[in-house]
Amino acid sequence: MTSFIQVRSHNDLLHPVREWLEKIEIHNSKLAHFLCKAIPSQCPFEQDITLFGRKLFHIPPMCKLNPLYEEVVGLRFKALCYLADKCGEDVTSYC
Repeated sequence: MTSFIQVRSHNDLLHPVREWLEKIEIHNSKLAHFLCKAIPSQCPFEQDITLFGRKLFHIPPMCKLNPLYEEVVGLRFKALCYLADKCGEDVTSYC
């Protein structure tokens, strides 16, 4: 039986983009700051819709529908680690 991961890797049209994003290395604090600001720490689409103090419905986080979600979040994590470990900066403002 073939697992989902094996099928995905054979038919994944975004595989070159995934590899490119995973291979990006952070060596510049300006780039790291830009990535931390540009990539949100939480999904910006998740919210509760309320009317007159009553919750009508909940919009779930749709970020995980993004096929490159894991790679983009990983890139943000690399940038945060670079700023904290190499530059010695406080990254709590990005969390």
